[in-house]
Amino acid sequence: MAYAHAFRPAKRLACASALAFACPALAADQFKQAADGSSIECAVSARELTRFALIDDQFASVSKISSGTPYNDFAVTNEPLRGDIYVSVPETFAARSISFFATTRKGFVYKVACRIEQIPAVQVFITNPAIARNMAADWEKETPITASAVRLIQAMADDRSVEGFEVRQLAAPPARVGDLEVQLIADYRGSSLAGKVIRIANRGKENVTLAERDLAPAGALAVAIVSPVLAPGMSTTAFVVGANGEQGQ
Repeated sequence: MAYAHAFRPAKRLACASALAFACPALAADQFKQAADGSSIECAVSARELTRFALIDDQFASVSKISSGTPYNDFAVTNEPLRGDIYVSVPETFAARSISFFATTRKGFVYKVACRIEQIPAVQVFITNPAIARNMAADWEKETPITASAVRLIQAMADDRSVEGFEVRQLAAPPARVGDLEVQLIADYRGSSLAGKVIRIANRGKENVTLAERDLAPAGALAVAIVSPVLAPGMSTTAFVVGANGEQGQ
């Protein structure tokens, strides 16, 4: 029993070893970005199902050429509840790739061209930036632009996602401005609005009073500071909203 335990290698180490025999392929989810009418390249499983899922959209129909012989044709099944599609390839399929056109319920058309690989069941997630921009534009139009800027600050203060906005959590190093240490920690990007979450720390020996005008760049629509008065060693969070594309990166 002692020998059996000693020669039982870890699976990951065995796969990394140049002396190891063929190791099973590991399939990772695939994430693709596409525009209307563009091509999506991916890999599908040769023996198991491949799931295609749209983010904030659903597949409505699929168009492909049929070979007329089931043993030499791949199958596409549309799952009506979620709007996903599943692709299966028979063992007798001769080609090394598949292709089809897919139409979505929001009116986009994609050409899907995928290699057939010896991988386990896999998922392909597809995003279209135009959908997010449209969703953000709808959110922004619910109220006048200045009111939308205030709503965005409230969302950032509550650490909430906003429909259609791209949210990036950043790890940028802090910059020193006199006795203040300033660090950008989050960035919200919508259709016409952009918001920034900024951490400010007082590294000096005296109290510092922050004013909104000190943080607002030209064209800023709304600014809020959680604690304007900073004692030595204390920090606070500020929120700045302006027009998308006009704020500093």
